[in-house]
Amino acid sequence: MAQRTAREWALRLLPLLAIAGLVVLFFALGWNRYLSMDLIRAHGLNLQTYARQHWWIALIAFIAVYAVATASTIPGPVFLTLLGGMMFGPVVGMLAQATGATIGSVVIYGVYRTSIGTWLRAKFEADSGFMDRLAKGIDRNAFTTLLTLRLIPSVPFVLINATAGMMAVPLRPYVIATFLGLLPSTFIYTWIGSRLGGLIRAGVRPDLDVLLRQFFWPLMGVVFLSLLLPLGIKLVQMARRRRQGAAPA
Repeated sequence: MAQRTAREWALRLLPLLAIAGLVVLFFALGWNRYLSMDLIRAHGLNLQTYARQHWWIALIAFIAVYAVATASTIPGPVFLTLLGGMMFGPVVGMLAQATGATIGSVVIYGVYRTSIGTWLRAKFEADSGFMDRLAKGIDRNAFTTLLTLRLIPSVPFVLINATAGMMAVPLRPYVIATFLGLLPSTFIYTWIGSRLGGLIRAGVRPDLDVLLRQFFWPLMGVVFLSLLLPLGIKLVQMARRRRQGAAPA
């Protein structure tokens, strides 16, 4: 495996450094305050009206903003998801969020894969050790593995993006699993977001306590995906292995 020069490494790592710098700048300028419930309380109704009047422009702009937010690894996209539901309704908001998040995820995946992922994968193959077996195992079940991780909201979204890039997993299953895996939890959030406009018009100031009181059971759906879904998947896998072990040779 050919050794790369310091200049080659600098060029490869430049996108990662740019993303890190963007995150630092985001917080240094105080822009993080916009990714909060303040965004919905202050601008939600105006953005909802704009989306009704300029539907396609608003939709494309929302997808682009969500893609940038995902690619920059800036925390707080859940508030954009709520806003998407408020602007476009639960179904279109869900599809718009999943599209934007998938685009941003592909960017992060590409950055990690081209900067260090390809090098790491070659190193794993050269070592022929545990990491090589793990990477090849993920390749064989890339779609199922990634879909399972995407379905569980408690698994850090950014971590999956970075790990997939560093492990150089195949792109196609990564994209499909990302888009499909986002839909269940995203629909819950966009459904909640679609109800926030009525609350604000009624004089309610939405915050975390209001969300918990008004949307307790939908939010329990997110808890189910985070806690019970992994257990259910584990039980199914155990049952499948048991049946395979009991099958006659």
